[in-house]
Amino acid sequence: MKTYVQKWGNSLALRIPKTYADEIQISANSPVELTLTDGKLVIVPEPMPSYTLEELLAGVTDENLHGEIDTGDAVGNEVW
Repeated sequence: MKTYVQKWGNSLALRIPKTYADEIQISANSPVELTLTDGKLVIVPEPMPSYTLEELLAGVTDENLHGEIDTGDAVGNEVW
């Protein structure tokens, strides 16, 4: 696919077509690594970190622990 480099402030920018973005699973603000290889610009998406439940819970403290939220009475076959 042919595209054009455009000016964006004091920098240059490329638009990534949606089909390409979908293919490599990136969206706005996704982190990517830019490198030059043999005179070519290579863009590689950085994988999103994955955490275990234990790692996530390790970040919970008394200061950031949310209180309970009352969502009302059961409306179906919920078991409380």
